[in-house]
Amino acid sequence: MDEIIKNLKFDDKKLIPVIVQDWKNNVVLMLAYMNKEAIKRTLETKKATFWSRSRQTFWVKGETSGNVQKVKEFYYDCDGDCILLKVNQVGDAACHTGHRSCFFSKVTSLETIETIDEILFDPDKVYKKSLK
Repeated sequence: MDEIIKNLKFDDKKLIPVIVQDWKNNVVLMLAYMNKEAIKRTLETKKATFWSRSRQTFWVKGETSGNVQKVKEFYYDCDGDCILLKVNQVGDAACHTGHRSCFFSKVTSLETIETIDEILFDPDKVYKKSLK
């Protein structure tokens, strides 16, 4: 664990950005943040575990929704300032809005945004409140 941590560069809040990608088709699912403990928990459990900047607590992806991310591969970039997780996305969606990916808004011009993904579940029913 220490060998991994020494190769990583954390920001002033002791966090590092994490890109999460579908292991099977390489679709980018989301971006989140980890601290050292979240990295340790992820590597030990093989379940994507992040640090919530808004709630100031750990969260295991899919704990509430059932859309768990099982970690298949763990990478970090050449500068050590970003992590890439390749995951088996269990369940339909990675995004708390009900979309498969958090990257469902495509900018097609200076004034046009296109939604390129359908909603796969109703977040109000899954989370019992709107997180939008």
